[in-house]
Amino acid sequence: MSAPAVQDRKLLSRLPAGIWALGFVSLLMDVSSEMIHALLPVYLTVGLGASALALGVIEGIAEATAAITKVFSGALSDRIGRRKELAAFGYGLAAVTKPVFPLAASLGWVVAARFIDRIGKGIRGAPRDALVADLAPPGMRGAAFGLRQSLDTVGAFLGPLAAIGLMWLFANDFRSVFWVAVIPAVLSVALLLWVVREPARPAARRKVRNPLSRAELTLLGPVYWWVVAVATLFTLARFSEAFLILRAQGAGIQLMLVPLVLVGMNLAYALSAWPVGVLSDRIGRTGLLLSGLGLLIVADLVLALAPGLAGIAVGVLIWGLHMGFTQGLLAALVAGSVPEELRGTAFGMFNLVTGVALLIASLLAGALWEVYGPGATFLAGAGFAAVSAFGLLPLRRRLARAPEAG
Repeated sequence: MSAPAVQDRKLLSRLPAGIWALGFVSLLMDVSSEMIHALLPVYLTVGLGASALALGVIEGIAEATAAITKVFSGALSDRIGRRKELAAFGYGLAAVTKPVFPLAASLGWVVAARFIDRIGKGIRGAPRDALVADLAPPGMRGAAFGLRQSLDTVGAFLGPLAAIGLMWLFANDFRSVFWVAVIPAVLSVALLLWVVREPARPAARRKVRNPLSRAELTLLGPVYWWVVAVATLFTLARFSEAFLILRAQGAGIQLMLVPLVLVGMNLAYALSAWPVGVLSDRIGRTGLLLSGLGLLIVADLVLALAPGLAGIAVGVLIWGLHMGFTQGLLAALVAGSVPEELRGTAFGMFNLVTGVALLIASLLAGALWEVYGPGATFLAGAGFAAVSAFGLLPLRRRLARAPEAG
């Protein structure tokens, strides 16, 4: 066995069981969610007659709802000093809403189910990420977030694969596939309740009375707010992946094979997130983030200009790589730039601001698609990615003055 492989195995063995368990919780819920999400854009536009602009509105509102909810769940986890219970409630709410998708008889019901499902995501997101940071050993924060992100993303490509097989098995019956998606959601909640153990709150950790007060938010510090600013610009470039599915559909991909778009994207994402996270613990995060933004620009240009399904496939894979180079690193930067007792609030505020940006990005993407076509949507994304890259330069200088944040 090669030396790097042995070293990777040692790193994996040093990560606590709780981080592994949280990774598999995310994996199972993502299998469930992506079985539905991989088919939902086509189900909405073809089966229920929604437009691309309506899809952008639905996706943007759904994700923004999740982001707003994260603020309050993250702050509450800091206030009570507990993360697991809130995370379990959020996962449980998402599991309960899964049967609504196959039972829905109209667009309104699907939108309501998507909305409530995203509330569950919002409740669990910030406490779960803060819990990962609490469990991560010193000097392994990038590896911890990279592992959880990789396992999460494994579920994100297993889900679409399952959707493809089940669409074939059930002769393109969307509702039957949606019913099967209920099973991994229930297993996810059970694993979280029975396996994950939250670490005891250190006696020396300061108790926070009102995490959302001006005084507490000021304690998050300038490095944190600069990370938020860069991530916001980046999110404007990274609109909903639903538009990747529509791009492939417009190029002529067969209905049954539409989920392959998310399979390819998430495979590239899953394979890159863990090694990028490990590497960031050794060499720093901003250089790797800059590489991720470069990958996003290339992906957008390919998706805008390359003809045929082959070009779209390349663009989708590069899009997945840029996710692996950025998402875990941004989470690690947030966790490292704030006091421990405010991590939940920090992740909540981070997700609120970027969620609003995602709403704007999805609305803009849908409008550009309707008026000018898919090329304009992806070219606009490349432009926003280029602008956000400039924001990384002052962030690098700030991190150099506060190395523990990186």
